Amino acid sequence: MSLTQHMSLTQSLGRKSENPSDHLPVAPANAVDENAGVRLTKKAIEMAKQALVKRATPEAALRLGVRGGGCSGVSYAIEFSDKVRERDNLYDFDGLKVVVDPKSLVYLRGAVLDYEVKLMQHGFRFLNPNEKSGCGCGESFTV
Repeated sequence: MSLTQHMSLTQSLGRKSENPSDHLPVAPANAVDENAGVRLTKKAIEMAKQALVKRATPEAALRLGVRGGGCSGVSYAIEFSDKVRERDNLYDFDGLKVVVDPKSLVYLRGAVLDYEVKLMQHGFRFLNPNEKSGCGCGESFTV
């Protein structure tokens, strides 16, 4: 499908076209080394803030992590968090608090969280340079 056909289809479905700069990684405001932690795209920040407002907890944090399990051994976890633990790594993305526990940071160091909108699905997606392989469903990976 050409770009013109895609734009036409997007417009006919009543969706506005995505701005490519919304999907570029943004370093946290409190980052010393932007590659030492996680980064989010503008779109991921916007959608996470909207979800927190919808949940009626705009001051809560977005918790990113990994858990053992899934097809490939390790699964991504994205949750709301009303508490920031003492050992958590805390990042500030334009007022959005993002927390990552130290064990998860080993797997997520350098990763980018994006929010994708496709014809048949939408949601958060990790772009992780530490991934060696993933399963077909995209929910788990190996390092």
